[in-house]
Amino acid sequence: MKISLVIPMYNESLIVKDALKTYSSYMEKTFDDWELIFVDDGSKDGCGEVIKQASEKDSRIRLEGYEVNRGKGFAVKTGVLASTGDLVIFTDCDNAYGEETIKRAVDQLVSTNADMLIGSRNLTKDGYAEYTFLRRVASKTYIKMICMFAGFKLSDSQCGFKGFKGEVGRKLFKYSEVERFAFDLEIILLAQKAGHSITEMPVKVINHRESKVSLLRDSIKVLSDLRKMKKRIKKLEIK
Repeated sequence: MKISLVIPMYNESLIVKDALKTYSSYMEKTFDDWELIFVDDGSKDGCGEVIKQASEKDSRIRLEGYEVNRGKGFAVKTGVLASTGDLVIFTDCDNAYGEETIKRAVDQLVSTNADMLIGSRNLTKDGYAEYTFLRRVASKTYIKMICMFAGFKLSDSQCGFKGFKGEVGRKLFKYSEVERFAFDLEIILLAQKAGHSITEMPVKVINHRESKVSLLRDSIKVLSDLRKMKKRIKKLEIK
């Protein structure tokens, strides 16, 4: 079984070397067949060059990307569509949830035979251990609001760690159009529309950076995007 790991990045020159070392070492010792795909989302700090040099030494390490910043959603889509694994997982360059989460996700996808896996910070008490009290409350409130308007019964649609059966992930992202923040919601809506099974897995934030999310501003934007997404996806015939 081949495992594809997709890492979107934008101006990550300060951490990309550590990310490359951590993820490549973990994949090497954990899986027999794997690929590590970094997607450069139009970075201006040269972080992609680090991955390019590594890829010349190891063909299992790959660099995808483009010159103009498009957003995390487009970066993840680019990486997933470029993947060739039986399972494909994406997470963040800062390794927010720890590399051991990758093997747990693989095991759960296999044991449950689910089509899609969503990491959740809300399934255990320590999921938000690195967050301040106010940030934790804001995040939980935001997620509950989004799930209510989207019609989800999931505990954490916005977690940056997700996995798929390879053919399912590549199919869903072919239909995705959201390039930035709300792409997670779109993929879940697409998966539900297509009748795919979804499993959740507890994750814990161990590496925490300041969020770029504004609860008020982004809530309004996401709710507007959500209405458009639901209307578009309702008309889709996903094959």
